[in-house]
Amino acid sequence: MNGISRRGVLGSAAALAATPLARPALAQPRWPSRPVQMICPWAAGGGTDAVLRIIAALLEKEFGQPFNVVNRTGGSGVVGHAAIAQAQPDGYTLGIITSEICMLHWQGLTEITYRNYTPLALMNNDPPGIHVNASAPYKDVKALADAIKASRPGQLKASGTGQGGSWHLALAGWLVAMGLKADHVRWVPSNGAAPAMQDLAAGGLDFTTCSVPEARAMLDAGRTRTLAIMA
Repeated sequence: MNGISRRGVLGSAAALAATPLARPALAQPRWPSRPVQMICPWAAGGGTDAVLRIIAALLEKEFGQPFNVVNRTGGSGVVGHAAIAQAQPDGYTLGIITSEICMLHWQGLTEITYRNYTPLALMNNDPPGIHVNASAPYKDVKALADAIKASRPGQLKASGTGQGGSWHLALAGWLVAMGLKADHVRWVPSNGAAPAMQDLAAGGLDFTTCSVPEARAMLDAGRTRTLAIMA
């Protein structure tokens, strides 16, 4: 297994340091004086979405204003991350940035990097798990590994996030560690772990790599099983 994990960082546009949130002027109202938008680059029901909704609820309680979570999905995370970076730096658009932002520009998907944000706090750090359909023949992770080694390149399908995202890299690292090419298993890009787990439960994938909290709903429903944690 490997040490790939996904980190969620609460952040905003890079110019946030010049806004009332950081340096309130005497003539300006106390922040926040109106609702705050919080952007999630991944689908509702996933781990990143769940973390941001918990934080939003705590901030609402603390500040007495609505903190509204908006899911901006698409482009393997580019759409949401771009929306955060390009928002007005006035303290009224925040967002949760995942480690994919360090990879997207290397794929030529966007010019945005971590330098386009002002990080406010590290929210969480999750290791990926390996999950299969409840009716899959694999009783443990060794059985799945043996099946992968015996399969033709591209025969098996996996998902968990967008192309080149954290969970994709976790799979690639596992495959390389087994002496296989990083693309031996075909990666199916998704807008996050929630839709990937739904696809797994429906039989559209052979397995997924994503955190256990993201897989929890399908695990609790008895529709999927977790074989291992990559930690």
